[in-house]
Amino acid sequence: MVIAGSRHPARTQFMTMTSASALLGCIADDFTGATDLANMLVRGGMRTVQTIGVPRGPLDAPVQAIVVALKSRTAPRELAVAESLAALEWLRARGCRQFYFKYCSTFDSTDDGNIGPVAEALMAALGTDFAIACPAFPEAGRTVYRGNLFVGDLLLNESGMQNHPLTPMTDANLVRVLQKQTRTRVGLLRYDTVQKGPEAIAKARSALIGQKVGLAIADAISDDDLYALGTACADDLLLTGGSGLAIGLPRNFARAGLLPEAAHAEALPVIDGMSVVLSGSCSRATNAQVAHWRDAGRPAFRIDPLALASGQAVVDEALAFASQHLAHEPVLIYATSSPDEVVAIQNKLGTAASGALVEDALASLALRLRDEGVRRFVVAGGETSGAVVQALDVGALQIGPQIDPGVPWTASLGSEPLALALKSGNFGATDFFSKALAVLEEARS
Repeated sequence: MVIAGSRHPARTQFMTMTSASALLGCIADDFTGATDLANMLVRGGMRTVQTIGVPRGPLDAPVQAIVVALKSRTAPRELAVAESLAALEWLRARGCRQFYFKYCSTFDSTDDGNIGPVAEALMAALGTDFAIACPAFPEAGRTVYRGNLFVGDLLLNESGMQNHPLTPMTDANLVRVLQKQTRTRVGLLRYDTVQKGPEAIAKARSALIGQKVGLAIADAISDDDLYALGTACADDLLLTGGSGLAIGLPRNFARAGLLPEAAHAEALPVIDGMSVVLSGSCSRATNAQVAHWRDAGRPAFRIDPLALASGQAVVDEALAFASQHLAHEPVLIYATSSPDEVVAIQNKLGTAASGALVEDALASLALRLRDEGVRRFVVAGGETSGAVVQALDVGALQIGPQIDPGVPWTASLGSEPLALALKSGNFGATDFFSKALAVLEEARS
């Protein structure tokens, strides 16, 4: 594999492997979300590769699904649309039969966000006039009822997501949220229909199309609902949603005789070397994970954005700290902060500037840690994960065993693979960091 040096997320690498065509082509709006989706497809028996950006050349691999990971969730709208359409064009050239636009299960997107515009653009490019939109992921506590998104027992806007530094979610009603982003009429596929199964869903789908609805938020509170939606949408050219909606897609291809049984789909190569945890997410879940690591007395170093902004050699200090410990145990290096701390930092530096400082610092640190012999990286936060994999020139990932719902271990493709666990900020149990390292050790035995 040959990888170009550019960090531009849409055109980052060139690769060639052995020839094959894919069944499902997926476009994800961030890197951890892409890994989450790829994990779901592997669990369903589809051999899956995740690319980092749109490859410059053909990806000829014996896989049934390809997930193109973009960094478009918070990009300017025009750029997000252009990169998504470029990914679609590349996937169509790979022979994909169905397409999937993946966004976060907490629907991270402001009124000026990219979910609606990207979905609208993909529909137009594919010549289809309808797609469902379902971020539900019950296994991770994300459910949709009467169009309202819940995180556990809480409405989205009461779950902590209202404090997200980039995409604060202040409305749980996804029909309202999505309608503000798109000219396409948005409707609702209600739970009392979904729970009746695929035939009822298909009938309601036809009725919505007759009402000129182009995008329909689909209720779902269980995996059974997601399987029913997947079955009903087996022939749809485009689906949009979180990773949960993809749970039933491998079955569709198997029923059509297109998907042979794939043994050992989660197997990864053994990757030895030192381990590090890098955390840029400021989500409620990640704050708890950082606290759990520190409370256990494990070594941790905090990246201070204000110190970065003042020109202090914070990255050098973090590397020196890591070097003192890594030969004996894994190290956590984090910029994770409480909501009040995030607001204070953003007020001084600006939202975009503070985020970029942290991403660039952790990306630079990852590169230097690799040069020091680190081969296993646990990374928390979608934006952070994107910056890290680009800095490490990772072109594509093989998907391995699940750590927690939505988060698997992966291995970079190439002659010197790295083990990478890319975690969305909101995902994972409180002990996720230590659990991730334990899962990797278990996979070696």
